[in-house]
Amino acid sequence: MSRTKSALLGALVLLAGASGTAVAAVPADPAGIAAIPCTVDYKVQNQWDTGFTAAVTVTNNSAAKSSWAVKWAYAGNQKVTSGWNAKISQSGTAVTAANETYNGTLATGGSVSFGFNASYSGTNALPTSFTLDGVTCNVDDGSGGGGGGGGSDPSGRVDNPYAGAKVYVNPEWSAKAAAETGGSRISNQPTGVWLDRIAAINGASGSMGLRAHLDAALAQKGSGEEVVQLVVYDLPGRDCAALASNGELGPTEIDKYKTQFIDPIAAILADSKYASLRIVTTIEIDSLPNLVTNTGSRATATPQCDTMLANGNYVKGVGYALAKLGAIPNVYNYLDAGHHGWIGWDDNFAPSATLFKQAATSEGATVDDVAGFITNTANYSALKENNFTINDTVNGTSVRQSKWVDWNRYVDELSFAQAFRTQLVSVGFNSGIGMLIDTSRNGWGGTARPTGPGATTSVDTYVDGGRYDRRIHVGNWCNQAGAGLGERPQASPATGIDAYVWMKPPGESDGSSSAIANDEGKGFDRMCDPTYTGNPRNNNNMSGALPNAPLSGHWFSAQFQQLMTNAYPPL
Repeated sequence: MSRTKSALLGALVLLAGASGTAVAAVPADPAGIAAIPCTVDYKVQNQWDTGFTAAVTVTNNSAAKSSWAVKWAYAGNQKVTSGWNAKISQSGTAVTAANETYNGTLATGGSVSFGFNASYSGTNALPTSFTLDGVTCNVDDGSGGGGGGGGSDPSGRVDNPYAGAKVYVNPEWSAKAAAETGGSRISNQPTGVWLDRIAAINGASGSMGLRAHLDAALAQKGSGEEVVQLVVYDLPGRDCAALASNGELGPTEIDKYKTQFIDPIAAILADSKYASLRIVTTIEIDSLPNLVTNTGSRATATPQCDTMLANGNYVKGVGYALAKLGAIPNVYNYLDAGHHGWIGWDDNFAPSATLFKQAATSEGATVDDVAGFITNTANYSALKENNFTINDTVNGTSVRQSKWVDWNRYVDELSFAQAFRTQLVSVGFNSGIGMLIDTSRNGWGGTARPTGPGATTSVDTYVDGGRYDRRIHVGNWCNQAGAGLGERPQASPATGIDAYVWMKPPGESDGSSSAIANDEGKGFDRMCDPTYTGNPRNNNNMSGALPNAPLSGHWFSAQFQQLMTNAYPPL
């Protein structure tokens, strides 16, 4: 590129033309500008044989921000060598420029500029696509008014509530984490707030109630966008296949669930005081999947799950919650979808999607009340197994025939969540739904993390030697020994995924190792007993649980320390 052409490019704003080349910005009317959430002006100011200097100006047409990050990718071998007015990092061809402490504020209509030097050889092709906090710039997002989330629906909701937003850090969990040795490394991470009994709405045993959390979120929000993550979790006959998380309501108490649990939550969330928050609700974990896998003639069936299937109160309760909460414009409902080691088998996969559609169209709910689904909530399934795939064979034997995979179609959560999203859309859910994956405890790092595939002496040695997920059986779910923190919470990490989240706060127990009397409606499940030899739901294997665990939801210091030690990515 000659210096003459370089100077010419300095006067152009890159817009996403069909050819991918730079075209001059055409002045637009105010409405047209508002529909473009952000613009990026990338100028090559100077260039020589082995390097160049660039200046970048970002204009934000969406909601004001207190921090920002711009991303783009190069088509060639350009490498940023130094920069100013932004923290610039590069991985391969992907570049991220994030604000410095002094220029994080970016008002609606405001601009910020930064620059850098870079090396290259061959052709210095201009980048053709930029994002600001995950939202594509220089392109009309179809929202008619920016919005900052990559599109919106008639209610005013953005497509992905996590895009361009901070996420609420629960001060109660943060304080417990910070009090642990080494805990300050993660105590500023966002986690879910669990509304797991009626008393939790107003605050039980001196803890913060829902309004207190929302008020704290407003204080954290500042001038930017803020997501608050709630777990709505108190169905009648709750968790019919797991005693540790049984709830306070009996199988027939659907009216009490509606009037004393969902209605008060909805009334608080609908308060105009909280209209500026993006409220993500995780609806009733572990409920609907149990109706698919733990009923009827299956070996895994329980009488309690048969009861809930027969009386319909899981479906009615979920439908009611979706309808009431979905009527609030700034609430985003994500319905729990189990995990790959639960509904990833052929006989569970499609029936689960069909059942979710039934629930989402009952009690006045429609599919428009569902922003998406969450997988792996409070579970341990690895995000991505890199050492083997479902299509591998060993000496002519498919990986699906290994004891670990056991004919499942999926070996990890990411592949499952993406495939299940497609299945959900095929049964009638909106094509814009996104998936959340709980990565709070699925890192499986530490010294025992495999560095490559297992030996090919048999399909079992191959899978067991290479798998990151080191549970004894994929059906084990309680306080698993050897687990570690997974990917840190982040927005838009992969296709079809709205966010990786820590919906289960690390360090909160799944259940007690032995029976403990309590007034929280929580029973004792032998799957939390490290001496337990199992049941049909985990193929009669040992439970793999840690010893000396407290009641579910109570702080478990030994687990928290283990999770930090085995974190992957490492802390």
